[in-house]
Amino acid sequence: MEKFDVIVVGAGLAGLAAAYTLAGEGIEVVVLERGDYPGSKNVSGGRLYLNPVRDLFPGLWDGAPFERAIVREGATLMARNRSFTFHYTGSELRTDKPQSYSILRSKFDRWLSERVEERGGMILAKTLVTDLVRDNGRVAGVIAGGDELRADVVIACDGVLSLLPEKAGLRAPGRPHDFAVGIKEVIRLDRQVIDDRFNVGDGEGAAHLFAGDITKGLFGGGFLYTNDESLSLGLVVSIEDIAKEEAAGDAPALFEAFKARPEIEPLIRGGETMEYGAHVIPEGGYRALARLCGDGILVAGDSAGFALNLGFTVRGMEYALASGYHAAKAVVEAKKTGRFDAAELDVYRTFLEDSFVLKDFHTFKDTPRVLSNPHLFGHYPELIGNLMRDLYAVPAGPKSPVFTTLRKHLTLSELWTMIVDAKELTKI
Repeated sequence: MEKFDVIVVGAGLAGLAAAYTLAGEGIEVVVLERGDYPGSKNVSGGRLYLNPVRDLFPGLWDGAPFERAIVREGATLMARNRSFTFHYTGSELRTDKPQSYSILRSKFDRWLSERVEERGGMILAKTLVTDLVRDNGRVAGVIAGGDELRADVVIACDGVLSLLPEKAGLRAPGRPHDFAVGIKEVIRLDRQVIDDRFNVGDGEGAAHLFAGDITKGLFGGGFLYTNDESLSLGLVVSIEDIAKEEAAGDAPALFEAFKARPEIEPLIRGGETMEYGAHVIPEGGYRALARLCGDGILVAGDSAGFALNLGFTVRGMEYALASGYHAAKAVVEAKKTGRFDAAELDVYRTFLEDSFVLKDFHTFKDTPRVLSNPHLFGHYPELIGNLMRDLYAVPAGPKSPVFTTLRKHLTLSELWTMIVDAKELTKI
């Protein structure tokens, strides 16, 4: 019967980070991936914030297949017939060590899997894990392809829909409220066209977020990232809202309407679709995290719920990498004692609490509730759009004073609503 020190389920960023770290410590590790190869199932809207994890993997990043360093940030509030956009750039975004990069996960994950193999880790693709193996109540391995594979520890990193944490009793079945569906498309464009359209230089990139009418009042938003010779374009919508709103619940139709918007169509004009797909995304935040360890098992990445949407930033990849790293370090510590029960593996949570991961999740624990305010996706985009329309309007006759225009839109009841909503926003 095959026996390993550690079995990692899933060759995404969390699983590969765990395997890379374990192999570097001389621990026997095998990664089981159901795709044809690591990254084969990923359609990327990918942005990796590197600063939080740069020092966890010294010597790794110099050869990484990054697409573009993000030097321009942008956001757009979309009303039905108008929109309001702002852009930001700063010298701190153009340093020798950029804050973030766009990446294509199919390329990046495959590259990282090769680094794992160089360290002696084993990766088995086209291998579907269907169940856990138990001995006296503790996890002792997995069932994969009908075979029983045993290990001292299993690290579950097989994505947001992983059933392994449920089977291990670490998580209840997911609630629609805690998940969203992301529709993503990678669109090929000439490198020079991207530079010109997004006002960036060679190797530089832009990131842009969208909110408002594009989701028809549902919780969610859109994103666009520039890659070397393509764009990653996507739309994210709450699964709970899709289920409740039949008229607006056709997510693919929302995505096509998003692409046709006059703010988007000129940016993707002339492009060729390279990849198209959909993916479930964890949106529950701190209160929806799985229990992170049990007897013989740890949970990392999307399987644990490590994704954080703050509205102006959408983060997940650095949490996946860091949680995989700290899961591996917990195994290293447990191996010193020869015990792999929950009490010994609980050092994993301690590591995460001392790192940016759980500190961020605790800091922004109220964010999912605050951002679910429907005013943010319907009322305020229309309010701002109408206000800007009237401020910029030049009528045939005399123009109203600016204060009169402001007072027309910002009534006492409107200001009171804004104060109430602003009070909630102070909690994030």
